[in-house]
Amino acid sequence: MKIGWTIGCITVGLWLVAAAASAQERPPIVITDPSAKTYRAAVQRFSPLGSEADPNVASALRGAIEEGLAFSGLFAPLQAAAFLGPVESAPLATGERVVCENWRQIGTDALVQGEVALGTAALRVEFQVLDVSRGCRKLLRKRYRGEPEDLTRIGHAIADDVVGAFTGTPGVADTEIAFVSNRTGAKEIWVMDADGGNLRAVTANRSINSFPSWGPDAESIVYTSYRYRHRPHIFLLTRGRRSPGRILRSLNSGHPLYRAVYAPRGDELAVVMSPNGAAEIYTSDPGGNGLRRLTKNRVIDVAPSWSPDGKRMAFVSDRSGSPQIYVMNADGSDVQRLTFESNYAAAPAWSPDGRWIAYESRVNHQFDIWLIDPEGQVNLPLVSHPRNDEYPSWSPDGRMLAFSSTRRGRADIYVVDVTGHNLRRLTDGAGDDVNPAWGPNRR
Repeated sequence: MKIGWTIGCITVGLWLVAAAASAQERPPIVITDPSAKTYRAAVQRFSPLGSEADPNVASALRGAIEEGLAFSGLFAPLQAAAFLGPVESAPLATGERVVCENWRQIGTDALVQGEVALGTAALRVEFQVLDVSRGCRKLLRKRYRGEPEDLTRIGHAIADDVVGAFTGTPGVADTEIAFVSNRTGAKEIWVMDADGGNLRAVTANRSINSFPSWGPDAESIVYTSYRYRHRPHIFLLTRGRRSPGRILRSLNSGHPLYRAVYAPRGDELAVVMSPNGAAEIYTSDPGGNGLRRLTKNRVIDVAPSWSPDGKRMAFVSDRSGSPQIYVMNADGSDVQRLTFESNYAAAPAWSPDGRWIAYESRVNHQFDIWLIDPEGQVNLPLVSHPRNDEYPSWSPDGRMLAFSSTRRGRADIYVVDVTGHNLRRLTDGAGDDVNPAWGPNRR
């Protein structure tokens, strides 16, 4: 469970409730979150096992689990002082009977029990999740192994498992967000945990780096850098291994490569390349083979975003005279314009369930985050503020969006629920933090 990054040689589900109506008489649009219920979770302190048993480790693990549950927005951890049952879990091997009524009386939905063993170089955790409302029925039992420094990450992973056991979709506390920051004086790629913790730089080349895009395995990031010959090229970072550095070399041929975005299965990249002046969108495999041109205009076509099934792509084009959002099939056919209500729309991000495309829209001289459905029937603001909100990126469960905002003066990374509520700022350092890319659940 080692989670280091190597600096290589380069260095909603939303439910839409709206009655059918004509475009001239569109009814009010109501957006709700199907998982809006807040579950209450009782997390017992895991039983410390082994000759080096340390109750402080168990307490720290419990805190990490509760942090992850709270971050989901779906679970409210119960205070141990309210417990009518034991604060500490019995070792799971004992099979000790749970007095379910004691947990039901304090309104518990999820009871999380477990045990933790910490050695000099190994951490072992086993836990189970019980559904109190159904007679303390066991929903999940699972083990994690790692190194001592993985304790917080394992706690967040357990929280994600609890969320998945109750909702069918794992939480995202154990995911990461990549972004671009100039806090060190140069635009480098940084990575942090989804709640803003464990922040670290993953490039250190003192050049211009931008547009991070995660692979579906959550182990790799492609990004754009001007380090090589001061021109834009595509580079690859891989977690815990020496990275190959510059990729797609066969596509370069003297033409700038502005961006690459992984397809959902990881077998293709959408590539923004400038063959004859104007930026166009292509696809190729990660090795640069099988190049296919999707757009062909004298204007700019950029910012590709794949649909979750890989069959369609949203992108930005100024073919109408100003940047707007378009969609097309993954082979470049059936191009349709989506946005009409703004004179500048950019940075599309297709939701994990395929129902929405988030994007930035310029309204009254500022950028706000909007949502539009892929057929262009519904278009509405999600986040509005007198300062600029830009670069939306979906959490892998579709319940939250990360974006960059200058509401503090400098640009920071924020997250917000897909309902538009529960806004949280993740970064607060010097410099500007922009272009977040929310990574997938780790495998």
